[in-house]
Amino acid sequence: MSCILGVKLKLLDHLNTSWVTEGKEIMTDRHEISKLYERLLTHQELVLMPQQILHLKGPPLPDIDHESLSPGEQEHYITALLSSQLTLARAIYTDSPFYNVLKKKLIVLHRIYYAVAHKYHNREKLQYQTHQVEKSSEDEMSRQISDRSQSGTGALLEMGVKTGLSLLFSLLHQNWMLSEQLGGASLCTDVLQTALDVLSSLPPLSLVNQNKLPTLGLSTLNQVTNFLKGVMQPKSGADLLGKRLASELVLALGAQRGSLCYLLEWIEVVLSTAAGCVLTSSNISMISYANFIKIFKQMKKSVGHLDGDDDSIERLHPDAEGLIPLYQAAMYLMEEVCQLASDYAQSCTCPDENRNSEASMSPGCMILSDRCDVYVWGSNSSHQLAVGSQEKILQPKASTAFTDVQQLEAGQYCTFVIHTDGTVSACGKGSYGRLGTGDSVNQQVPKLIAFEGGGYIIKKLSSSKGSDGHTLALTVDGVVLSWGDGDHGKLGHGNNCTQKTPKPVLGALAGKRVKWISAGYKHSAAVTEDGHLYTWGEGDYGKLGHGDSNGKMMPTLVKDLYNVGQVACGNTHTLALSQDGRTMWSWGGGDNGKLGHGDTGRKYSPKVIDALSGLHIRKIACASHCSLALTSTGQLYAWGNGACLGCFGSDLADYTVLRPRIVEDLQSTHIVDISCGDSHCLALTHDNEVYAWGNNVMGQCGQGHNQSPLTRPKKVQGLDGIPIQQISAGTSHSMAWTALPTDRQVIVWHRPFCVDLQEETFGLLRVFLERYCQGFDADQSPDPFPTKEEHERFVLLSLRLLTTHISLALAGGMASGVLGSEAVSEALSVGASLLLPALRERMELLHSLLPQGPDRWNSLSRGQRMQLDIILTSLQDNSHVASLLGMAQPSDTAERSMHTDTHLAEILMKTLLRNLGFHAEHCLNELTCGTDKPGTDESRVAPPPHLHYLLASLHKHLLAYCHINSCETTLTSAAVALLIKHLSLMIPLCGEILARCVNILQTAQNTEPIRQTLHGK
Repeated sequence: MSCILGVKLKLLDHLNTSWVTEGKEIMTDRHEISKLYERLLTHQELVLMPQQILHLKGPPLPDIDHESLSPGEQEHYITALLSSQLTLARAIYTDSPFYNVLKKKLIVLHRIYYAVAHKYHNREKLQYQTHQVEKSSEDEMSRQISDRSQSGTGALLEMGVKTGLSLLFSLLHQNWMLSEQLGGASLCTDVLQTALDVLSSLPPLSLVNQNKLPTLGLSTLNQVTNFLKGVMQPKSGADLLGKRLASELVLALGAQRGSLCYLLEWIEVVLSTAAGCVLTSSNISMISYANFIKIFKQMKKSVGHLDGDDDSIERLHPDAEGLIPLYQAAMYLMEEVCQLASDYAQSCTCPDENRNSEASMSPGCMILSDRCDVYVWGSNSSHQLAVGSQEKILQPKASTAFTDVQQLEAGQYCTFVIHTDGTVSACGKGSYGRLGTGDSVNQQVPKLIAFEGGGYIIKKLSSSKGSDGHTLALTVDGVVLSWGDGDHGKLGHGNNCTQKTPKPVLGALAGKRVKWISAGYKHSAAVTEDGHLYTWGEGDYGKLGHGDSNGKMMPTLVKDLYNVGQVACGNTHTLALSQDGRTMWSWGGGDNGKLGHGDTGRKYSPKVIDALSGLHIRKIACASHCSLALTSTGQLYAWGNGACLGCFGSDLADYTVLRPRIVEDLQSTHIVDISCGDSHCLALTHDNEVYAWGNNVMGQCGQGHNQSPLTRPKKVQGLDGIPIQQISAGTSHSMAWTALPTDRQVIVWHRPFCVDLQEETFGLLRVFLERYCQGFDADQSPDPFPTKEEHERFVLLSLRLLTTHISLALAGGMASGVLGSEAVSEALSVGASLLLPALRERMELLHSLLPQGPDRWNSLSRGQRMQLDIILTSLQDNSHVASLLGMAQPSDTAERSMHTDTHLAEILMKTLLRNLGFHAEHCLNELTCGTDKPGTDESRVAPPPHLHYLLASLHKHLLAYCHINSCETTLTSAAVALLIKHLSLMIPLCGEILARCVNILQTAQNTEPIRQTLHGK
């Protein structure tokens, strides 16, 4: 298709989630088609190919005096002329508006179907064919991670390694078969035993940091693991010893890689292997008790457990040869993994993000370390570092002046401390009352700030990095206070006066609970709990977002901006982030490209940064001439001008990036927090390391020197081994400390062997629940579980592990933003099947509830409609739709399930179509009568909206399955048959409805009701 349409497709699997939900208005809204088409171009999933030059010369015609042509020559000339006319016609119609719209629609539909098929359908059956995709999605992602093209030497090395591995695997398989036939010793045993010995000699968690593994190494590791998993299967051809060594190797590799995902994958392979042994009456797979216990104890020791006796190990009873059944080892490992995860979850007392209650700031609820160590560096010209001498400090130095620290805020030549009891102290430059201590005197050590009225418990501070210094404070009750220089009305008190003590900001914020604040150079901003943004101060460059350059003395609502979660104020521009982290806006001065819109123009009102579409942003920050955005995956994007970009070429004074660009030097590091000063930046990694870049004249980058600028992120010196949890960058000084934060999640995304808050983890748990949540009422337990109790125990362990991960995601504030609408909801939708009837029973219940005639909707009681909504909601989930159509089953039973389940799907689609047709007919009858019954409750007469959504979802999955597997007729035969049956009902029904509409239009004066009826509104 891509060749025909003149484009090159490079589809990225990590964007599939955002594309699955698209397509609702694509058939009727050209604007929506263009918008989605532009998204493909923005994400570089679509590359336009240059148009080919037309060659219309054709064959030379004979002269008039030429002898008569033979029939063959005449046919040749006619064919050539017709071919030229066809080429010319094709060139003409490809420039037509209709063709361009159709081309965009086909490409967008292909992208949507690709996303649906690759996210929800059985991946082993997908035969995605395209003439233009040059690499798999994994290769494409690897290529994007490194823009540098692969060298010839690297290509030869990769080819040699991969072909060598393939040869090795083939030789091992051949040796197993020969050994079985000849009865001799197997060479494979020695190879696998040697590999196991080498792996056992490695230090624990040697492969845990995959970001530091080369692409070839990671690919090789995955290739070896997949081979070993295949060896474990009953029909692999390997002998019992080879299977045992393969299982031990896979487990050892998973333990060295340290991720819960790899342990769950091992458990999944073991269970499927055990089930296969039961079906084929093969010998039970075993594993060495000594090796298993060694790996297990090494795992527990790596996560901090002592080497004491573990009573649970006594449940494993090795035989005379020192072996235990592989199934028992998997069940034991599942139990221990669940226990480790539960223990960690109970030890985590991290509060939710944006806490706004006084109780949450009480000593019993706050996250406190036994002690908080504070490290400072950079300029100390005004005693902002509180270390005595006013000399600049070029490398982090421990400071004892800051005590009982929960949070620090580095400002313009000053520093603020939020203590563990919610009080605030300040030190440094005191001009214009910026310290809030009631005077303008510099303070060499932190001095307690007195808040008028008392009773304020401060949870967040924001201090400007430029101008003459002002500060905002946010209480646990959502009240904003401000003090310092009052020029331009940036304090929000309705005047330009200096305020030397904290004073509440009222006006439009009176009575509202604020959850986020930001102090810019000459303006301020606050976000309320209901998602509204208020700005005030100087309005130059349109940085207040009110559509003009006028200043505001009091907080003023930014119109047409809703569901705001964060705001960051710079010098002449402002950034805002939505509550779900999916949308980011910018406005104000666009010089140096710091707005990220691809130009340098001003924006007087908020405008979405399209280049960040599809990303989940966790935090935003502004420097004077650049902007930063931190994603939920720990990737950092920068745009604007200068060394703060932290990328190649930023050492040039005029180097400008007009759109967000990833900071390459940090892309292999998981960043958890960022902070911007006036012209330097700090980043905190998941491993508690601090990186700095930008202006270093005062040593604020902590490199032990003041050579400036630092154009690439460099690790701050002197902090090795210190568990830094928070950072703050001031105008020319920096701070880092060990107290756990209260304004961001600190639940680790990855803890060896027990916690892994990634989509793959939830996907594996989903597989467990899908596969084993059935058969509870059967007389016998499903394979491989020997008893019903074992079956129930494994399902409960899976649910327990899922619950633990969901609780950690909630505690970390990630559930709704990162996992809530993706992996977690998918796993929960499967777990919900424990409470809902089985699929067939649900179908029967749905069929009994859905009206069988045009006048039955108003006869349903409220309880029946609620029950109908629950059933429809459970069915419209994408994973359930795929299961209903038999597209999400394992490869060995997929085709059988496809034929079995199409009958259920056919009945469901027919029932949905009939009820939607009844409703359309009812609406058209009302239009024909020209009157509406007064007092009619439309919600009682109209079918639930879930009917339309469910039918559309069924259509989408069917079309996606048929389209992606179009080259495999054996896979699509059942789906095509189902689609044909459904279309044979739907097309005549649509024809009748359209004919009725034409008749009504001939006499109707207002066409809007008919349009709404056709669109289902």
